[in-house]
Amino acid sequence: MPIIVDIDVMMAKRKISVSGLADLIGITPANLAVLKNGRAKAVRFTTLEALCEALECQPGDLLRWERDSDD
Repeated sequence: MPIIVDIDVMMAKRKISVSGLADLIGITPANLAVLKNGRAKAVRFTTLEALCEALECQPGDLLRWERDSDD
């Protein structure tokens, strides 16, 4: 997948757990794990905004594009 999710990197920098972040942004730990592990098909802007607010970061700190190795 060319979109890389770096939520776990920001969580480590901010020293916050999955359950702690899930509580802050109002989603279940299971749904946060789906986002964090790059298995989500989509992300709502409201969820992205909540993540950025809770982690004090920009959307680009959480998501990045990488070229497929097949290209």
